[in-house]
Amino acid sequence: MIFRSVQQSLSRQILRGLVGSALLALSATHAWAFNLDDVGEKAKALAAEKYSAPTSNLPSEFSEMKFADYQQIRFRNEKAYWADEKTPFKISFYHQGMHFDTPVKINEVTATDVKEIKYDPSRFDFGSLKFDENATKDLGYAGFRLLYPINSADKQDEIATFLGASYFRIIGKDQWWGLSARGLALDTALPSGEEFPRFREFWIEKPKPKDKHLVIFALLDSPRATGAYRFTIRPGNDTVVDVKARVFLRDKVTKLGLAPLTSMFLFGSNQPSAEHNFRPELHDSTGLQIHAGNDEWIWRPLNNPKHLSVSAYSVENPKGFGLLQRGREFSRYEDLDDRYDLRPSAWVEPQGDWGKGTIELVEIPTPDETNDNIVAFWNPEKRPEAGEPLDFAYRMRWTKDEQALHDPKNAWVMQTLRSVGDVKQKNLIRQPDGSVALVVDFVGPTLKALAGDAPVSTQVSTDDNAEVKENSLRYNAVTQGWRLTLRVKVKDPKKPTEMRAALVNGGQTISETWSYQLPADE
Repeated sequence: MIFRSVQQSLSRQILRGLVGSALLALSATHAWAFNLDDVGEKAKALAAEKYSAPTSNLPSEFSEMKFADYQQIRFRNEKAYWADEKTPFKISFYHQGMHFDTPVKINEVTATDVKEIKYDPSRFDFGSLKFDENATKDLGYAGFRLLYPINSADKQDEIATFLGASYFRIIGKDQWWGLSARGLALDTALPSGEEFPRFREFWIEKPKPKDKHLVIFALLDSPRATGAYRFTIRPGNDTVVDVKARVFLRDKVTKLGLAPLTSMFLFGSNQPSAEHNFRPELHDSTGLQIHAGNDEWIWRPLNNPKHLSVSAYSVENPKGFGLLQRGREFSRYEDLDDRYDLRPSAWVEPQGDWGKGTIELVEIPTPDETNDNIVAFWNPEKRPEAGEPLDFAYRMRWTKDEQALHDPKNAWVMQTLRSVGDVKQKNLIRQPDGSVALVVDFVGPTLKALAGDAPVSTQVSTDDNAEVKENSLRYNAVTQGWRLTLRVKVKDPKKPTEMRAALVNGGQTISETWSYQLPADE
């Protein structure tokens, strides 16, 4: 009996010890987690140090290669990271080459540790390229792609790419690659020159088999700024990305561009091609949309100006802004190869109060569609002192459903058309009168609910460089909306001309504000 009591007592002590050890181990497992604070500490430490520019490790065969040669380097999809594991996401990589001349460190984060994903040349098919394999064995990755079965369960599609500086691109279901986003933009379009921060290191959380999201952390660095970022990516019809960031400045900047978007506009209905082209429009985005803190909605069609143009909209606590591809009809683009009708819009929804600042639009002249010539970002009025953190968060929506981004109680601009202004003579012949004609079609449920003879009117204003020759509004039975025709006489064609218009019914504004800059002609 005594022996049995002692044995039971020891068993209970051993059991308690085992349970305690298990609980301690479990507690330790749950206590360990890689998060934004870990990257934030790295960014803070970097900001306290003098900037050290990355140096190229590329041999001449890769640093001097042409784009056609770089395109020969293809990733072997069967070599994707997590290819043999039951993860919903896979990772493929970009090889270094051309101006992608410095490696980006990429790490995997698991429930227990962090480990670097080492460079492996066997993951790539180099085509007919000739090079010294010993000289390239210690290279790295220039960036990476995320793969996910977004269009069909049996095929891994590219849904996100992180490549070059702090650029990244995202797409949703049945979308084609279009505009880009960036982590940060510094002094964009200033005479002093723009600074391009870069993501120098990434940490990618390994997803569980049933996860429908992926978390990526990134460390940003540049001569005057560092930053820590967390991206939570949720693929779908709209791919949604939640961004949380902590930025530190090393030195003062004139323009601090948060949540920057970069796109391309060559020509469109508001600025037709100067050369004959079978494509009526060629752009990744039609315009800039803003939802201001006071609930005003603004639509600004894009231009390809002859001179650099910067437009700034003063806003307090913006509710949203983005570069949208309004108009999904194939007939607007007629392009079977590049499918501009399937390129996504990107919409930024700030989380929390962002305070006072400006949403800035930069338009840069471009002769062809290979150059991204449009930039939009938030420039806060208040910015941190050197070494102090600036925390901000926003949600990005990559979508083809632009109607979901409108206030259903407000009409919106379906299209802006531009032509030579003319006057119909008594003999019915149209005679140009030296003016510019702009035709703006407003549509939406609010307008459809009105009778065709409803007393809808306009509020139109221009700057002092324009004389309004015609301001007419008529019901458009085809769209069940209203069509505004403006003819303006530009006084000085060397200057851009600003104009605004909105629809009013019964003293109440019933549409977004059409805000347009007619570019200088010379």
